Amino acid sequence: MTTIVKAATAAQFLSLVPRMLGYRPTRSLVMIPFSGSRSLGAMRLDLPADEDEADSVAATFLGMVCRLPGADAVASIAYTDASLAEGMPHETLAAALSRRADTCGIRLTDSLCVGANGWGSYLDPDLPAGGHPLSELGDEPPGAEHLAIADGDQAAGAELPASDLVEKETVARALQNLAEAVGLLCGTDAGAGATSPDHRVDPLALTAVCDLDDLPGLFEEALTWDCDGLDAYDIAVLVWCLSRPALRDIALVEWCGGLDAGDEAFDAQLRWEAGEEYPAHLAMHMWGEGERPDPERLETALRLARQAAAAAPTASRPGPLATCAWLSWALGRSTHAEKYATQACEIEPEHGLAEIVRSFVHAGHLPDWAFRPR
Repeated sequence: MTTIVKAATAAQFLSLVPRMLGYRPTRSLVMIPFSGSRSLGAMRLDLPADEDEADSVAATFLGMVCRLPGADAVASIAYTDASLAEGMPHETLAAALSRRADTCGIRLTDSLCVGANGWGSYLDPDLPAGGHPLSELGDEPPGAEHLAIADGDQAAGAELPASDLVEKETVARALQNLAEAVGLLCGTDAGAGATSPDHRVDPLALTAVCDLDDLPGLFEEALTWDCDGLDAYDIAVLVWCLSRPALRDIALVEWCGGLDAGDEAFDAQLRWEAGEEYPAHLAMHMWGEGERPDPERLETALRLARQAAAAAPTASRPGPLATCAWLSWALGRSTHAEKYATQACEIEPEHGLAEIVRSFVHAGHLPDWAFRPR
């Protein structure tokens, strides 16, 4: 459903931006692209720490705007902790954005700043000293009340779910039992090593291993699980799979494209391990290309991966965390994606998928489907 909200003044427009984003940005540059008089959403990047980065940040942002079909104008807002008492902060960035917009043929409708003690426009020659009072930004235009604003800033919502010590220890035991069962049924290379002849493997672990016989079926069924009621072996199976790049990639392809895509990805993985080329159309989603995934499937997969990461032993956490990072990136939440990827790399430096996601975020690279109309 399209929501039409008309902001009559710059103050009303600034009051509306947090509702467009779903949070109150801090230390951020936010761009609102327009097609005619209608906005095409909102994009956010961290404010550059160094003025020497201003032109690079401006080029990245205007490049994103130019990729949006129909975009012909843009408004920029710098959210900063700096005071406006001695003039407008981040003027170098504002000037760089203006130059880049002009070069790209994009009309700059306004260039605004919200600081620690006031707000104003870089384009306003009559801006009073210290800017306008922040109290004016409570004047929201009518029609936007249903757009929720989360507590906190752009990082809000990236915290992993709560998991107590009992759950973590139970999941750790389930993972160990699962590894022993895999080793018993599939050979020691697949599990955690041989067990003694008189060692009794947990029957629940053996049942869980049977679920691995049909990985695409498992990954599809997982989307129907109650994320708040996962048992220890549900979590252990997820952690075990997401910690293995080949299995994790099958899951991501399937969660993007459906069960048929999962079956194809599973077959392609076996063929690749036998020396054949991996099909390009399956790899496309990993780079953010191809058909737009169903966001509801990705949201459910993200909830599963978050639960797995929260309950997993520390050493087994990077795989689920990297999965959280990629899913967040695919959903357009680069700030969350970087946070999960960084946590993964703190445990396992140079983790492949986590490093890829971090490189995407640092380069300002978004999925191609983020630039297409829904």
